[in-house]
Parts: sequence; C-alpha cells; structure tokens
Amino acid sequence: MDAKKDLRKSIKAKLSELSLPQYEDLSYKVAQQLFDTEEWIDASTIAVTVSKAPEVDTFQIIRKGWEQGKRIVVPKCEPKSRQLNFRTLKRFSELESVYYGLLEPIVSETESVSPDEIDLVVVPGLAFSRDGYRLGFGGGYYDRFLANYQGNTVSLAFKDQVVPEVPVESHDIPVRKIVSSEGVIIIGD
Repeated sequence: MDAKKDLRKSIKAKLSELSLPQYEDLSYKVAQQLFDTEEWIDASTIAVTVSKAPEVDTFQIIRKGWEQGKRIVVPKCEPKSRQLNFRTLKRFSELESVYYGLLEPIVSETESVSPDEIDLVVVPGLAFSRDGYRLGFGGGYYDRFLANYQGNTVSLAFKDQVVPEVPVESHDIPVRKIVSSEGVIIIGD
C-alpha cells in the first residue's frame, strides 16, 4: 500500500511545480492529441471526469465535445455502492461541488446514461505505466466500472505522470491508450 502512497505523493509534488501557463499549455497539447485519436473521432458518447488541477484540464475537452455534437457524460460517484453513475452534461451550470471540491452532475438536472451507450471512457489517474496500468486517486470507482465495460478507454497524462511502473493489483484493468503531452502511447493490440 505504501508504494502507492509514495508514488501518489511524488507525482503530486512534481505536478504542483507546473505554473498555470505550463499547465494550460500542456493540457492543450494533450487535448489536441486526444482529438486526433480514432477513439475520439468515432465516439458519439464520451465519458470524462470534470478535472481538478493538477489533472489534465478536461473543461476544454468537454467544450470541444459539445462543439462537435458529441454527447458528453460525466460521473457521479455513489459512495454507498462505490459505483459510477454517468450522466449527460449539456452545460457547466449542471455541475455542483461535492466532497473534496469535486464537481459532479446535479441529479435533478441531468439524465443517467447506461454504460453500454458510452463509446469512449477517458479514465482519470495520477500515474500511468507504459503498459496501461494506472494509479488512481484511491477510490477504486473506475476499476469497478471498467470490470464490466466493453468500449474504448484512454487516459490523459502529462509527461511526469508516465512512470516506469505502478503497483498493480489483480483487479486492475489497463487502459488501451495513454494520450500524453509528448504523444500517444498505444498499449498492446
């Protein structure tokens, strides 16, 4: 467990050194790489978390999705069942701040979307290995969701978030692509 804790700490420390202009620059680069992937181009419904710095900024990604006529769905965490409930987001005012300052969809204003309607899930994480494993933020929500999800998965990462290895547990599920500020890492085939 401590290996995860230490890695989380060191990545957070590295990311905290990014100035706002660097953060925006790199986020923009990551987003541009994402928009060029066939997974993004082919998807009509895309699941993405609402980012919180120092994660790659997803507000611009959500905006671009709307501009391109894609259905954007964002997760609501259900702490009791530890499940993710993805809901359609049509504008940012449909979000509210919940625990830890995370923004989640307001249930009364958004509709739930079933996982089999989602073409692409942008999976968040703090650190990623080149074989697609990720170190999450420690809730296990995405691992539970991905266990039954059949569609495409990508993760977004700054260069410092791609590490030689992350601690892997038996229930961990690798993503298929990591889109980084340095280029796209394709995992296996």
